[in-house]
Amino acid sequence: MKQQNSQSEPGSKAERKVFHFLNYKWHFMAISIFFFVASLYLLFTKGLNYGVDFLGGIKLVYQFSGDLNEGNIRGQIEGLGLGDVQVVSFGESSKRQFLIKTKAIDGRNVTDEITSKLKTLDAQAELVSEENVGPKVGAELRKRGVFAVVLTWVLILVYVGIRFDFLFAPGAIVALIHDIVIPIGFFALLGKEFNLPILAALLTITGYSVNDTIVIYDRVRENLKKLPASIPLTQVINQSLTETLSRTIVTSLTVFFVLLVVFLIGGPVLHDFAFCMLLGIVFGSYSTIFIASPVYLGLQKIFPHHGLQRHSKKK
Repeated sequence: MKQQNSQSEPGSKAERKVFHFLNYKWHFMAISIFFFVASLYLLFTKGLNYGVDFLGGIKLVYQFSGDLNEGNIRGQIEGLGLGDVQVVSFGESSKRQFLIKTKAIDGRNVTDEITSKLKTLDAQAELVSEENVGPKVGAELRKRGVFAVVLTWVLILVYVGIRFDFLFAPGAIVALIHDIVIPIGFFALLGKEFNLPILAALLTITGYSVNDTIVIYDRVRENLKKLPASIPLTQVINQSLTETLSRTIVTSLTVFFVLLVVFLIGGPVLHDFAFCMLLGIVFGSYSTIFIASPVYLGLQKIFPHHGLQRHSKKK
């Protein structure tokens, strides 16, 4: 990126070099728009692979001693009349584990029936884990999950509006929606299971992203007060982003490397959670710079007499 010397602050020993982040805002916003629109398209066309947590039903994980595939297992349990049964390989292939998802049927012990059938296929087949959620409970959890995310956005909008001013708040919310929708789009694309741990990951991403945004907003507000009013707002924001850049990079990389280790060696239980968090860290780190800040700049230009005003001019 281009660099230039900004006007020095009174009493400063040297002029700071400022990165022209906002010169590249349209490039990064184009990337974001592409991923955002693609995510919405996948969400409304392909949909999410909701887990038992949200749909209700039974989720079973079996471990086998021999080499089997999804077709062998599905063919073995087709005669039980369970309707649509999902069978997928689970975890590392060397462990020979398969995940089976099916609906619960009143008056029948579906788990025992499936286990009995699989024992005829492999006498050493072992039920490793079982989850059972009623359909009404699953639907209620899905509603509460959506409500939790939306409520979080509203509370953040109010907090940022009070803590700074309401020209700052929309940028934070746009960045948050961006950071949440894109990981969801990846889950729709890859057919990964969307369950309560993934919802927890999305809420964690929300907290991480807004924290990064508030740090930068706080520096913008501080610079608006102390820098001469003759300095353009674009340059003030660029300087604020430059001053917080090292903090953003160090924090993001620290979290990224920890999540990468969890993703690689954390096992199937934590794999999707870490994957969602990694996406959130990547998109959330640059959305603060190239989404939240430009939105604030645009709103300040549209409503020049609102928000923080710069009255004094320091020489």
